[in-house]
Amino acid sequence: MANKINLSADVIIVGSGPGGATVAKYLADSGKKILLFERGRDHRNKWYYGTYPGAMLYSEKMSLLFTKEGLNIIAPNMLGGATSMFAGCAAPPPSWLKDKYGLDLDKEVAETVQQLNIQPLAEKFRGKASTRIAESAGKLGYDWYAQPKFMTPARTKKGEHQFKCGASCMLGCACGAKWNAAEWVDDAVASQVNLRTRANISKVLIQNGTVTGVEGHLQGKKFTAEADTVILSAGGLGSPRILQRSGFKDAGVGMTMDTTVMVYGFTKYSGTGMEPPMTWSWENDDAGYMLSTLTDPWLLYPLVAIRKGIGPAIRWLQWHKMLGIMIKLKDDVAGGVFPDGSISKPLTKGDEESLKHAENICHKILLEAGAKKETIFMTPQRGTHPSGTVRVGELLDKNLQTSIKGLYVCDASVFPESLDRPTVLTIIGLGKRLAKHLLAMD
Repeated sequence: MANKINLSADVIIVGSGPGGATVAKYLADSGKKILLFERGRDHRNKWYYGTYPGAMLYSEKMSLLFTKEGLNIIAPNMLGGATSMFAGCAAPPPSWLKDKYGLDLDKEVAETVQQLNIQPLAEKFRGKASTRIAESAGKLGYDWYAQPKFMTPARTKKGEHQFKCGASCMLGCACGAKWNAAEWVDDAVASQVNLRTRANISKVLIQNGTVTGVEGHLQGKKFTAEADTVILSAGGLGSPRILQRSGFKDAGVGMTMDTTVMVYGFTKYSGTGMEPPMTWSWENDDAGYMLSTLTDPWLLYPLVAIRKGIGPAIRWLQWHKMLGIMIKLKDDVAGGVFPDGSISKPLTKGDEESLKHAENICHKILLEAGAKKETIFMTPQRGTHPSGTVRVGELLDKNLQTSIKGLYVCDASVFPESLDRPTVLTIIGLGKRLAKHLLAMD
């Protein structure tokens, strides 16, 4: 076909989130010819980046993506992937990832912590209301900790004194304090990695049990790209969809979501909305959930609250006096991402029991922190980390390779279970580990 674009490389990487960006950066100086495809665009430094209209522009279905059960999923579609719209939290991989599945990321994670200066925010930046929640939890016997961050106030464009992070930070970090995987894409491009944005990958090309490339549309034109190694890093939703179109019938069967709700209460004091999100956290691994200080951005709050009734929605006028605690569940594998485009993520009986346990604790903490009992309510469920759709041990081996030689997956879809904590540091660790594996094969 005359109008069809034909490309070739040694390695093709699909997706520029923390998985794809990491592999690209650490293969960039190998002498290999590398093609990096990203479905979205680079929206950094645009006037709308970090605004409500911007968040609708660069998230899938304008932030109106829902599962069959009504869980709202915010799936960024831009250079840097999920790191463009995250709370900047860093957590080491859970011990079970190494003990049960043989994925030892200790060296890669320790290196990254030093490399990106990952640490909790200084006390003066953690927020008075957020700290009050953590101290109130402590009085009740729950030992919260200052959450490590991919966030450095000194990186702020106008200096640390201009650092004024709040709930809207999750729409995109306009001030520059948060690390973004797109920065590692910049490094890779500087080392001659060929970045192509607006690339919609239809499927992987396979011949005689070996990968030969990918095909799809590049800026609206059909294309094929040949390579002996293909790494899918299109995310917990994107990677299984590509694999399904490539003949992997079990891709997307079952998923985890770190299903999340917010528990809110109103006080006479200033609230958590004007403070950096998730500065304090606590994990209850026995009951299967994580708690953290968090509030929905001002304009998004009424859209969430109206689903709980007029009362919670009207309290939008008191948003600045609202305390918020996020519940993130270690939800069971269930539902899935299906070839017709639909997504299902029901709660199991165990999930519902964990959620009820967490809600009761949040209620006690908010009361201790000064919230009025009659104002406390829990929001509808939402999906924060679509993952576990191409699981290690089922569809992938320990090196993240599929049954097809040369075809790998490196993103949240590879998690064998719900991580129940911030995912980015673990994904970076997986990306570094995969890059080392590929280089060792030469």
